[in-house]
Amino acid sequence: MSELKRINKYISETGLCSRREADKLVEMGQVTVNGKKAENGTKVGPNDEVLVKNKPLHKKKKRVYIAFNKPVGVTCTTDLKDPTNIIDYIGYNDRIFPIGRLDKMSEGLIFLTSDGDIVNKILRAGNNHEKEYIVTVDKPITKAFVKNMSKGVHILDTVTLPCRVEMLSKTTFRIILTQGLNRQIRRMSEVLGYNVTKLKRIRIMNVKLDGIKPGTWRYLTDEEMAIINYMVEKSSKTEDASQ
Repeated sequence: MSELKRINKYISETGLCSRREADKLVEMGQVTVNGKKAENGTKVGPNDEVLVKNKPLHKKKKRVYIAFNKPVGVTCTTDLKDPTNIIDYIGYNDRIFPIGRLDKMSEGLIFLTSDGDIVNKILRAGNNHEKEYIVTVDKPITKAFVKNMSKGVHILDTVTLPCRVEMLSKTTFRIILTQGLNRQIRRMSEVLGYNVTKLKRIRIMNVKLDGIKPGTWRYLTDEEMAIINYMVEKSSKTEDASQ
């Protein structure tokens, strides 16, 4: 059996107006369901004919959420004049844009979406949304390097937030950030006398790169999106992020 929705929610989900404004339209007699004037509290299903001011509602397109394994050489820009832009590389039919960025020489997980509403919520470092990377540098890692990376490094006129750093091999480490400064890991390493030779993001929040081959993508699952929405629900929402 199809789930019935209150008329105000049904209207608002098409993107026409808010629930409160939908209530006003109902009160003014400008909404009909199957030819009869709706009342506040009326419930409708997907097969009902709902008219607002004698015009049928048009459903908002389903929002798209993609997890992409970005290869080295692809640029996280929507500027189609850039021949290496991520949009042309993926070739998705509808308009999407990346959430945050990975610099051109880095690889790994990045989200793309058609939902400007969620972008700032994910990007806000104050919400402790973790991003995990595996990084290779050009010389042996020392305990001092791990300690200094962890407690914060002075770059771009600020000191980076404390983060988790774990040495994995002689020249490889894992780092978990809640910040997204421009080329942050590369800049932090350079300040401490190291050059990054390989940088791969393997996780954003609850989503891991596992199973996504380089240059390919998949849709985020309903379960993954439910967790993401729960994690960001206290963040402010903005449509400006889609511009």
